[in-house]
Amino acid sequence: MGNEAKIFTLPEVSEHNHAHDCWIIINGKVYNVTKFLEDHPGGDEVLLSSTGKDATDDFEDVGHSESAREMMEQYYVGEIDPTTIPKKTKYTPPKQPHYNQDKTSEFIIKILQFLVPLAILGLAVGIRIYTKSA
Repeated sequence: MGNEAKIFTLPEVSEHNHAHDCWIIINGKVYNVTKFLEDHPGGDEVLLSSTGKDATDDFEDVGHSESAREMMEQYYVGEIDPTTIPKKTKYTPPKQPHYNQDKTSEFIIKILQFLVPLAILGLAVGIRIYTKSA
């Protein structure tokens, strides 16, 4: 095989949209992530809801690590024909509400990571003041 990357159209990639055959498009590249579905830290539903569209924004919003980006290379199958991707139309798959809940819980976790140590600190200071005055 030569170095020529296979070019896919959006309709071709969109056919691969279920748990036994899942392809996604990120930064103009097509990835077959079927084998990765059960290992994806964010869960398989997120990947499945990213099929049939350019998932670059979804991917970037989550902020993947450098190792995650390197790992993607083993799932690379080709390039997307950019003319087949609609210009930034917001396509919302039916599973979107579930994905937004994930975003909400991530946000809550971030707040808790900040507030819990503050609460512990406040409690410690409170106990210290209380024991000093007793």
